[in-house]
Amino acid sequence: MREPERTYACVPKPLRLLDQLRQALRAFHLSPRTEIAYVSWVKRFVLFHGKRHPADLGEKDVEQFLSWLVTEKHVSASTQNQAKCALLFLYRYVLDDPLGWIEGIKLAHRPRRLPVVLTPEEVRSVLRELVGPSWLMASLLYGAGLRLSECCMLRVKDIEFERGEITVRDGKGKKDRVTVLPRSVAGPLRAHLRRVKRLHKTDLARGYGRVALPHAYERKDPQAASQWAWQFVFPGTRIIADPATGELRRHHRHQTTLSRDVRNAVRCAGITKHASCHTLRHSFATHLLMSGTDIRTIQELLGHQNVSTTEIYTHVLNKG
Repeated sequence: MREPERTYACVPKPLRLLDQLRQALRAFHLSPRTEIAYVSWVKRFVLFHGKRHPADLGEKDVEQFLSWLVTEKHVSASTQNQAKCALLFLYRYVLDDPLGWIEGIKLAHRPRRLPVVLTPEEVRSVLRELVGPSWLMASLLYGAGLRLSECCMLRVKDIEFERGEITVRDGKGKKDRVTVLPRSVAGPLRAHLRRVKRLHKTDLARGYGRVALPHAYERKDPQAASQWAWQFVFPGTRIIADPATGELRRHHRHQTTLSRDVRNAVRCAGITKHASCHTLRHSFATHLLMSGTDIRTIQELLGHQNVSTTEIYTHVLNKG
């Protein structure tokens, strides 16, 4: 008599710890940069303890690692705090350990630093050293108070020329806000967008022209990825493969490109301050305060959750 065929259930392999961590981070819609940072800290934590599984480690092991970062690696207080947040997320949402004791771990004292601010003349001298898209992007960092990542990820639909507004989507803390579009930048920005539109039409003719869309919007509207409104205001110079899908796309301009150009411009302008792209945002807020703008208005333009964060610019001016 013939034996009946046996069927074997396909048992999925359990996810590795770091894959579980990535899955949890994406479930909370945390940014890719946060994901990279948290995964990196968990790796360092595991390696520090001889590749032991975090489930077998406890309070003393976490405290030992965080202390080692400061005493041996000389990291800043904010870096140590980021490592603590990564481990807190790991234990709470991946290992299902509430880890209430980690809240009581003492961290290095976080010194209060005043932001570096350029004078209006120094800002002009830096902008004079920039050309093309780098000049336009730096002008928006200063004229609209944008963060570097926010400027790079601007889309065509977020620019409102008639009202003189820029809508920032998914800013820090996943918040949207509206800031100003400087009148002095509106004309060059229109000309820049005409060139970008020609580039987009060329990409479409070559079979490209699709951009990455936020969250699940591509499933809701598959045609949106190739529409002009969704294109990046500052596209990259090359067509590259999307790491998630493998599709060839033109992503936005990389942040490091503008960071390098601004650092070079600061040096060429003969400015000795330790200035960066974020310095232009600090200068925007300080110069508004100097001109008499209400601090609550500046808070809204910058997207600060608490006005106490904005009040640091009063200390820069030495005014109450």
